[in-house]
Amino acid sequence: MRWWWREIAGLVLPVACDGCGRARTSLCEACRWALCGAGGRRVRPVPEPVGLPVVCAAAPYADAVRAVLLGHKERGALGLARPLGVALAGAVRASVAACGRSDGGPLLLVPVPSSRRVVRARGHDAARRIALAAAAELRRTGVAARVAPVLRQRRAVADQSGLSARERLANLAGALEVAAGGGALPEAGRPVLVDDLMTTGASLVEAARALRAGSEPQFRGFVQMSAAVVAAPPMSFEINRN
Repeated sequence: MRWWWREIAGLVLPVACDGCGRARTSLCEACRWALCGAGGRRVRPVPEPVGLPVVCAAAPYADAVRAVLLGHKERGALGLARPLGVALAGAVRASVAACGRSDGGPLLLVPVPSSRRVVRARGHDAARRIALAAAAELRRTGVAARVAPVLRQRRAVADQSGLSARERLANLAGALEVAAGGGALPEAGRPVLVDDLMTTGASLVEAARALRAGSEPQFRGFVQMSAAVVAAPPMSFEINRN
């Protein structure tokens, strides 16, 4: 895996914060607070696509938060999965509370899947790794939670970068499905879609559609399915201030 060099380098080179570059710490307190301090707030992309679940995010995607997410996802800083999981856990709690209902059973964190090509290129599945860390953090604080990786890509999609919000929706329409046997989850619970980043909301719209369409009957009734992400564009937070 391409990130092995980071593990060796950390033994012989000074550690620097992945958020701001401050020496002698992999994540300084200021960057940790920027990532996790807010706990989770409702976000809405502009424009807001039809079919988007109730989404909460832990932090705006900017500055140190952006650097930490890219460090984990693209540069293989796997040690950042734990603080990112703490941030995602806060967003999960907020998203469940925003829906104003409790259906019993554990929280089932359903990661939005990346393509196999992307996972191979990165050397790890970033969204799933953060979801596992978030579930562990939720259990540590007394909330029953587990990761349910039941979604998969059923067809190839184009690179989303450079596409408009409408083009992203079209690009992803029908791209996901519940994996064979994935709908037969072993226990009842409340599904919460999770991802590291929301931009236009197209991925979450498609993930919600696929989960409702392919899951067991108890999940098809989640009209207000919730979702949680680590970060979202600052404007997604600003529109919710009034």
